[in-house]
Amino acid sequence: MLTDLRTDLGEAPRGWLMATLHPLQVTVATPTRLLDWSEDATVSRADLARENARLKRERLLADARLQQLASLRAENDRLRTMLDATPSPDMSVQVARLLEVDSEPFRHRITLDKGATNGVYERQAIIDAQGVVGQITQVGPTTSNAVLISDPGHAIQVEVIRNGLRTVAFGAGDVGLLELRFLPNNTDIKVGDLLVTTSLAGDYPAGYPVGEVLSVELEPRAAFARVTATPSASLATLREVLLLNPETIESEPDE
Repeated sequence: MLTDLRTDLGEAPRGWLMATLHPLQVTVATPTRLLDWSEDATVSRADLARENARLKRERLLADARLQQLASLRAENDRLRTMLDATPSPDMSVQVARLLEVDSEPFRHRITLDKGATNGVYERQAIIDAQGVVGQITQVGPTTSNAVLISDPGHAIQVEVIRNGLRTVAFGAGDVGLLELRFLPNNTDIKVGDLLVTTSLAGDYPAGYPVGEVLSVELEPRAAFARVTATPSASLATLREVLLLNPETIESEPDE
């Protein structure tokens, strides 16, 4: 030790010894290094898994928002179309949303989110962007009930645009079907004829589309033909409707 301290004679043996022991040092340190690497890899994998889960949640939220935006855009388009479809200048309209649809298969009734506080009244006419939907049957403070023209208990007077023929369209218990009853076999009515409300329709203002003749079946042994029509309104996919309210037009005084 004294010699190594005072001279350089120990440098060479020390170098040889370190070179000889280096493989042993590497071997001894390998388990520790492997453990550290394994811990780092485990932590990295866990972090990646958490990051992946977070990104998936964010993607799902983004997809949900996109779906909602698409739904809102479609709803705005429907409302715009309905408002643009109001032809009469002496008629005000009010948008109402469906709250409930009657679950009974042969009762075509709906509940709307507008009531007496919104000016809704019984027998008020209802339309959508394509045509007549039905009318109000019962009014509450904030909601109201309505019957669709396809309800078996509903009937509406209509006129054939082509020739002015007047008849009555009855609900057939099917949202896609109306029945024109009591028409003689020689009646001038054809498939494709358009039906609109008449001035004699009572609660319905004149000129609104009701349906289109779907079939005309002549029955020689029967007194009347069997005539069916499809409603103009999209009764099966209703979400919003328009409540029609005739406005009183004051005439200007004569000079």
